[in-house]
Amino acid sequence: MELSGKIVQILPEQGGTSAKGSWRKRDYILELPGTYPKKVCLTVWGDNIDQFNMNMGDEVTASVDIESREYNGRWYTDVKAWKVEKGNQPKSNPRSGTISVPDVTTFSDESGDDILPF
Repeated sequence: MELSGKIVQILPEQGGTSAKGSWRKRDYILELPGTYPKKVCLTVWGDNIDQFNMNMGDEVTASVDIESREYNGRWYTDVKAWKVEKGNQPKSNPRSGTISVPDVTTFSDESGDDILPF
């Protein structure tokens, strides 16, 4: 799935050590465009923090995996970014949930002929 928007907040990097070794992550707040803009917290893990190099105000398209898990009767959802492209142009990707819809603002072609099939 892909999400496109603007980075409006960058939270402090977190890190620690687990049984598998050291880890680090950073959360970014992405504002999705629209009449009623939505905000989504993206999590970036490990070396991708440096590789993606996201800054405040960047327009990005993030390929994400969404996963929920239960802990003590409560559910938590993670939106993990595994690929980030600067700019706001979604790319074709087999894991993407983005659907391209042509912008149809007229029902006739350049010559003025009706293009509707009915």
